[in-house]
Amino acid sequence: MARTTPIEYYRNIGIMAHIDAGKTTTTERILFYTGVSYKIGEVHDGAAVMDWMEQEQERGITITSAATTCFWSGSRKQFPSHRINIIDTPGHVDFTIEVERSLRVLDGAVAVFCAVGGVEPQSETVWRQADKYHVPRIAFVNKMDRVGSDFHGVINQVQERLGAFALPVQLPIGSGEDFKGVVDLIEMKALYWDDDVQGATFREGAIPDDLLLQSEVAREKVVEAAAESSERLTEQYLEDGGLSPAEIIAGLRSRVLGNEVVPVFCGSAFKNKGVQPVLDGVIAYLPAPTDVPPVKGEVDGVEVSRAASDDEPFAALAFKIAADPFVGTLTFFRVYAGVLRSGDAVYNPLKKKKERIGRILQMHSNNREELKEVRAGDIAAAVGLKDVATGETLCELGNEIVLERMDFPEPVISVAVEPKT
Repeated sequence: MARTTPIEYYRNIGIMAHIDAGKTTTTERILFYTGVSYKIGEVHDGAAVMDWMEQEQERGITITSAATTCFWSGSRKQFPSHRINIIDTPGHVDFTIEVERSLRVLDGAVAVFCAVGGVEPQSETVWRQADKYHVPRIAFVNKMDRVGSDFHGVINQVQERLGAFALPVQLPIGSGEDFKGVVDLIEMKALYWDDDVQGATFREGAIPDDLLLQSEVAREKVVEAAAESSERLTEQYLEDGGLSPAEIIAGLRSRVLGNEVVPVFCGSAFKNKGVQPVLDGVIAYLPAPTDVPPVKGEVDGVEVSRAASDDEPFAALAFKIAADPFVGTLTFFRVYAGVLRSGDAVYNPLKKKKERIGRILQMHSNNREELKEVRAGDIAAAVGLKDVATGETLCELGNEIVLERMDFPEPVISVAVEPKT
């Protein structure tokens, strides 16, 4: 079976933030605008697709990381269809291991910040985790509709407390109850979302007069940051005094992939404003599996690597084990190289055991879609593996590789649990 989406058009991303910054609400809007959901699920109603556990719905929080897949061609249909594999992670410090497990197998991340709270304690924790795995990021300053929202204050906090080069590629039009839309600094246009269709469409307009000078100054910083990505763009910028939108995006992309710049977007996911440009940013700035260096591992003390290609020997990392009441144990894994078909045998080089894959499932939160095969860049779940633990490698017998394992934080407290009867 041939690959339906070229690997260059894959994006494996996580949504990460402090509790209540709006991660799951942002993800719900992404699912709605990409056509995965036909109704917006609200966290406060206990109806969010990604918060499927009863405990999550009762409390309105994310406890376990949930995976899903969607497709996006751009808010202006400016891209070929891209496949975006999304993992929505918890914000509570209690469940930070879920973030660690997810970031280990992701290529990029969207960091969500509350426009009022800014950089909060768990924001710093997840940022350090992303730094540890060298995960390129874009940022979304959410909740611009709330009283006390401060876009520029959040930018300053990201720079000072996280040590990141936070670069606004948008400016908010108004704030709090007066938040109306955003200024696109790449195209130099104002964007206003249509409330009557839940923000599914937006219209472009002229930048408001009171924001024009501020927008021009901010755009100059964006152009300068893009120009610094290469000698060619630097020379062109010095000679012509500017860069085209395509050149700006290419320059910024290069610097994002090098973890030098974090493009910052803004909006209000709950009010259905600003989410589609974030999806555009995922495609424009975050890496495909082929943009990431080949994954490294070892065999008998010798370093080996696998490039993100279907033609390489199969290599995957199990990043989560979950119990499913209908199919039994689910082993979530990321395919780094090669092809795996349902019914194939895989080898666990750490335990020196060979096991057979029963079924391969594409997970959409807690819903399942059966797959015949998965290829390099895919994230899926396997049924039938009985002796695989989180962080262990799956590969071909005869083409062994042991991928780097995850580091798990020390437990804060240990308890014993006994049944009453």
